[in-house]
Amino acid sequence: MTVVRDAETAERWGMLADLMADGEVVVLSGAGLSTESGIPDYRGETGRRRRAEPMTYHTFVSSAAARRRYWARSHLGWRHIVDASPNAGHRAVAELQRRGLVAGIITQNVDGLHQAAGADGVVELHGSLHRVRCLACGRRTPRHTLDRRLRAANPGWHARREVINAMINPDGDAVLGADEVETFRTVDCEGCGGVLKPDVVFFGENVPPSRVEECYALTERAGLLLVLGSSLTVMSGYRFVRHAAARSIPVAIINQGPTRGDGEALMTFDAPLGPALTTLVRELA
Repeated sequence: MTVVRDAETAERWGMLADLMADGEVVVLSGAGLSTESGIPDYRGETGRRRRAEPMTYHTFVSSAAARRRYWARSHLGWRHIVDASPNAGHRAVAELQRRGLVAGIITQNVDGLHQAAGADGVVELHGSLHRVRCLACGRRTPRHTLDRRLRAANPGWHARREVINAMINPDGDAVLGADEVETFRTVDCEGCGGVLKPDVVFFGENVPPSRVEECYALTERAGLLLVLGSSLTVMSGYRFVRHAAARSIPVAIINQGPTRGDGEALMTFDAPLGPALTTLVRELA
């Protein structure tokens, strides 16, 4: 697939390539970058098909039934996340970093696909599904360790036909019926017996302040803030666009559909991420 360009659009892409050629690009990526890997987004076309609201922090910590529902759905959805592969967009970002043009990557995604593509030093704004944290002792453990424990606690559960046919949601969980959830057994922290939570920022939960400050610092050093696949609907990512614009740091946005940050951007492009970034890599060569 190629990105079709008229003369005016081609000129704007050329301007973007010129800005990126100067280096010091900081990437801010969102869920739209991972849709070509088969992971649906929240507010684009794949997101509109989601059938359940995401878990909130308050609901998770206050209800054992809600935690059982979350872990049952997430246990199934984890296979979808762990089997996903980086797409052309992730590989393009990693290649631009390898060439010394990308100085930093801030991602709102929790799927680990930037790193799987070979990118280094990725700031995971909202954490990662590849880790689990105990809310009591703070211990972090790999998700695959929890996956083995949940498989042992629920032998044969994941292979049932009703479960296999469940729909996967953008945040890596699956839509399941109440009967399926009721049969699922959760596990607690092996160290202290505390409640386990994925090491991600739930809706209603704050990003750790130190992580926010790291992202602000990256933004302030940027020669260009390049937004990839984010509608910027939530302030969590949008604040860095505002921060850059307030300091006259140019902002460019590549996304399918409008974004909240279009008014602050020097240039915007409505295009599929994989083909667009692949073309940019080729032009910057």
